[in-house]
Amino acid sequence: MHSRILKSVGLVVASAGLAFLSTGCKKIVPVTLTCNAGAPSIYPGDPQTVTATPANLVEKKNWDALYTWSGTGVSGSGTSATVATASLDPGSYTVKAEVKEGKKGKEGVKPGETADCSSDFTVKPFDPPTLSCSASPDTIMSGGTSTITATGASPQNRPLTYSYSASAGSVNGNGTTAVLSTTGAPAGSITVTCSVGDDKSHSASATTSVNVQVPPPPPPPKSQTLCAIQFDRDTRRPTRVDNESKACLDDVSLNAQQKADATLVLVGNSAPVAPPRGKHHKKELSADELAAQRAVNTKLYLVTDKGIDAARILVKTGTSGQNEVDDYLVPAGANFDNDVPGTTVIDENAVKAQPRNAPPAHHHHKKAAAAAPAAQ
Repeated sequence: MHSRILKSVGLVVASAGLAFLSTGCKKIVPVTLTCNAGAPSIYPGDPQTVTATPANLVEKKNWDALYTWSGTGVSGSGTSATVATASLDPGSYTVKAEVKEGKKGKEGVKPGETADCSSDFTVKPFDPPTLSCSASPDTIMSGGTSTITATGASPQNRPLTYSYSASAGSVNGNGTTAVLSTTGAPAGSITVTCSVGDDKSHSASATTSVNVQVPPPPPPPKSQTLCAIQFDRDTRRPTRVDNESKACLDDVSLNAQQKADATLVLVGNSAPVAPPRGKHHKKELSADELAAQRAVNTKLYLVTDKGIDAARILVKTGTSGQNEVDDYLVPAGANFDNDVPGTTVIDENAVKAQPRNAPPAHHHHKKAAAAAPAAQ
């Protein structure tokens, strides 16, 4: 501290030194200055103001007080200054101020007319963002999709950018939502990673999981029962495909044409046949022979009259006990023997097909046979 003497009206010299007249001296207190930062700590870009508070200024006409400021990013000319903080790196900073008073144009010339001060503040680094991640739905069938939602937040409201990745399948999106596609993904859990970053190179990540289920395979196709044709109307020709059978076989043919990869199975059947009476009785076909002949004759009609490939038709015998041929459509992949058990494959080398116009078989009365009406 320095004292300023404004007036001296008398001076006495003593052996011990100098002394002021008790009634002729006036003592002035020197100026002081205190600095105070508006906030002790800030983030880059936050406003910061530093205030200088003087004391003991002389309030006198023609006297003035001049302030100067110094420090990184500091600007000011009066009792306050501002700091440009946007470009400041995290760390500690000091702002200094100085005041000079005195007659205008001669401020700070005399002792006690100058004072200075300083104030410190800290620039804090931005806090990293936070992030949570969720999936809806979290369980899907393979090939389905799930919506991924990322919820990010920046404590200092910095702009955020989102990205996503997945351990299987594919995920697409760059905002707060993305879509996970599981096409081609195996059954099991898929981990989706959500990431967020701010404009200050800070980042955060979170994960969520989606359970992928693979549906069971569809059941194998089954053999389809079509119509059946009857052989009870023509007792003289019990294996002939008659006119009444055409409507049924037209439908069988249409089904075969509509499903080109399917096959047809024709199952011939027969009612029980009475044993022959007497040793001279004409030979009758057995039930098995009748059943086989009916199936083979039905195939011949479908091949010759309806144009169905013979390789697509299988003939068999069954055990229904009826004079009929049951017709089946067998899709690709179906197992007829599992669907219709108890049938027997016919040897088509042993059983020859008979055309519809073949006359009835006679062992006697050839003339009567010659006079028989033409086949219908």
